[in-house]
Amino acid sequence: MQPQTPAPPPSTGRALEHPARDAIRLEDVLHALSDPMRLRVVRTLAGEARELACSDIELPVSKSTTTHHFRVLRECGVINQIYRGTAKMNAVRREDLDALFPGLLDSVLLAADGQDLRFGGSAGGGG
Repeated sequence: MQPQTPAPPPSTGRALEHPARDAIRLEDVLHALSDPMRLRVVRTLAGEARELACSDIELPVSKSTTTHHFRVLRECGVINQIYRGTAKMNAVRREDLDALFPGLLDSVLLAADGQDLRFGGSAGGGG
């Protein structure tokens, strides 16, 4: 008798669509990162070793605008979102971005840090 494979977890019916790695376009990534709120989200996520819930990232905008920013980041391939229970968890798609655009994410994050130093942290920073 062979051991049984555990059943996959039940679907929540709320799967989120993400572009495949090969479908991620540079101009879409740059557009997403050009917005100060979205850049703040990415900087926050990039500084964490774990996924964060949307509610863990405070933005000075309405909830609907925050939702829009997360959706733009997901749809262009910058972040991965997955439901865990009722929370939507987020992480930067670093491996995909680094494979497609070597050094881009690190350069953008470093430039944002430098801009914060020049402007006293008021340039949409997240750290």
